[in-house]
Amino acid sequence: MFSKESMLQRSGLARHFFEKPSWRPPPLKRKTPTTTALLVLTVFLMAAFVTYSSWIDTSGDFLEHSADKTVVISEKPKVAVRRIEIPLKCTKNKNQTQTCPKNYYPKTFQTEDIDPSLNPICPDYFRWIHEDLRPWKTSGITRDMVERANRTATFHLVIKGGKAYVKNFRKAIQTRDIFTIWGILQLLRKYPGKLPDLEIMFDTEDRPFWSAIFIDKWSAIFRHLTTPVKAEINIKPWESILKDIKEGKKRKWIDREPYAYWKGNPFVDEKRQDLLKCNVTDQQEWNARLFIQDWILESQQGFKQSNVAEQCTYRYKIYIEGYAWSVSEKYILACDSVTLIVQPQFYDFFMRSMQPVEHYWPIRNDAKCRSLKFAVDWGNNHKKKAHEIGKAASSFMQEQLKMDYIYDYMYHLLNEYAKLLKFKPRIPEGAMELCSEVMACQAEGLEGRKKKFMMESLVKGPSITNPCTLPPPYDTRALAAFLRRKNNSILQVKKWEKGYWESLNKQ
Repeated sequence: MFSKESMLQRSGLARHFFEKPSWRPPPLKRKTPTTTALLVLTVFLMAAFVTYSSWIDTSGDFLEHSADKTVVISEKPKVAVRRIEIPLKCTKNKNQTQTCPKNYYPKTFQTEDIDPSLNPICPDYFRWIHEDLRPWKTSGITRDMVERANRTATFHLVIKGGKAYVKNFRKAIQTRDIFTIWGILQLLRKYPGKLPDLEIMFDTEDRPFWSAIFIDKWSAIFRHLTTPVKAEINIKPWESILKDIKEGKKRKWIDREPYAYWKGNPFVDEKRQDLLKCNVTDQQEWNARLFIQDWILESQQGFKQSNVAEQCTYRYKIYIEGYAWSVSEKYILACDSVTLIVQPQFYDFFMRSMQPVEHYWPIRNDAKCRSLKFAVDWGNNHKKKAHEIGKAASSFMQEQLKMDYIYDYMYHLLNEYAKLLKFKPRIPEGAMELCSEVMACQAEGLEGRKKKFMMESLVKGPSITNPCTLPPPYDTRALAAFLRRKNNSILQVKKWEKGYWESLNKQ
């Protein structure tokens, strides 16, 4: 992940971004359209839900009759393709080491859409794939660039001939390596034969090893997945979580507690400890209700008080980074509550497409309590507008961040990355072939949650459609305008906040 400041300097857009604002956001009478997207080379994960077997009708041209003319409407050419499910082929003898079965999963699969170019365009945040790979566009990625990354990488992944091979360098934090690899394996099941040969390094630590401003001077390395699965703290696969949150947020927004809610571990970073000063006491009311999450105690008690799908009971929810980016971000945004984002340093891969005052409310890092009090008071005095912000973020998560798009994002990112390689990928000495069977059939640990979540997120069989179509890169002017608009919206909120406190101080 890259910090915002270094990303702007790297892209050459600093003068556009920091010049005197020439635009002001509208007075919130309607939502501003979403225009862009993403963060740096993070690869997301997890699984498609239960699919089913069915025949797809063949489509062709058909006639639409009107009173005075006949119009020929041409549909996308399709062929009849049966959706199939291919279960895991586990060894019956539990004492026998599980290996990857031979010749049982198709190496390629015919899709129903004959012409992939006619497929729907991917969401706009896919455009940032071009921006994040731009540092290597001219030079390409050499073998030396990849191999130098082993100084900090957790593992080396190779995809060759549609198969995955992994060489481990060091132990990962929690299950980050396991579910990162699992996500890649599910991508190979979803789109067999479509991923090119490639070599790639993954770093599973919290913070990036280098600043984006020096990216062209360092080796090419990917971050671990922004894991939609955290088995060690009972966080289910993303698609299951989305379904649970949709069920859990049935309590109307207007009937929720009219305060800002946060629950988490404050001891990982000073910013979070500072946030706790905003909690309600007998002497102060900052409109915040803050709770400490003890994960050790929670695991001992069966995670009864940490179900994210049951935490959509407040009108406002706070997102604040921990040691680095926090996995809690997407669960908060999906809740229908107004997400109050304390000024972040890092981006999740989809966040750059989201706009302040449209999808979330920006909170100052240097004056958290005052900023939170104003945000909640503003929302409670503008309930309709506040609710629209919460619904916009929730709709974005449900519609533009569904698992099909996450896999398509992974697919396009890896394909574009592979185009930059200046060498022929090879399987390194000591690498092991991995497949879904090797990882899931005999998976143990975490009281069975590891295997449970793998099976829950297993891609059941090849996709009958091709990935969505990758949109083109931004032109410089459009990208600068987008960033300027985002900055102006944040400045407008600060202006409103300043006026709010000046008015209170006069009373």
